[in-house]
Amino acid sequence: MLNTVIIGTGNLAFQLANVFYETEEIHVTQICGRAPSLPSGFYSDIDYCSTYEALLEADVYVIAVSDSAIASVVKQLPFKDRLVVHTAGAVSMEVLEGQNRKGVFYPLQSFSKNTTTTFTNIPICVEAFQPKDHELLIKIANYISNSVYTIDSQQRLALHTAAVFVNNFTNHLYQIGFEICEQHNLPFEVLKPIIIETAHKIANTSPKEVQTGPAKRGDTDTLKKHINSITDKKHLEIYNLLTQHILSQHGKNIL
Repeated sequence: MLNTVIIGTGNLAFQLANVFYETEEIHVTQICGRAPSLPSGFYSDIDYCSTYEALLEADVYVIAVSDSAIASVVKQLPFKDRLVVHTAGAVSMEVLEGQNRKGVFYPLQSFSKNTTTTFTNIPICVEAFQPKDHELLIKIANYISNSVYTIDSQQRLALHTAAVFVNNFTNHLYQIGFEICEQHNLPFEVLKPIIIETAHKIANTSPKEVQTGPAKRGDTDTLKKHINSITDKKHLEIYNLLTQHILSQHGKNIL
């Protein structure tokens, strides 16, 4: 059985602790955080510490803290020559400088504590400096997911950037749609079926192939009606920017 220590108590740390705990091949030896006691929601029989000096020995130490805090945590680890990995998408493996072996264990998903997460189909991206450590991370990833990738730091940054476009930016566009509906006394629920349908479509084909709408068609009249109806200047800027990009990608040049 593989022994893991999780450093951090946030959303990702919480989800990793739970999935590791429920996996027969992985033992959560300890969780380390800043709070004086184990936060609620975690399995209560997991050992907990609030100082790095109290960290127990393990096969791998998973740092699941904010990106900006990783380097600080690494500097405070009181041991050497152990495998230490971080879980960040936009942080190079090189941040783990010091006396320990280094790697990355990056689950590509948006996590929260109040949502039950099934890791089976979540992509796990791994990287390690030493081949033996890479094999160990692959093994751990395969225990919890059917989607495991070896991806270096530069590729992971590109993947994280792409994820911001398809997840964070898309969600912000949902919020703009919500505000437009609210402005006109419309229920946002009316838009949910088309949101779900578009997500289903790209499961089997490229986003470009499933693109629809007035910009894809070159429908000038409809585009102008939309532009004239948008009262929020920021919404209009985003509408024009995205419209122009779709027009150019599909060979239209009409605005």
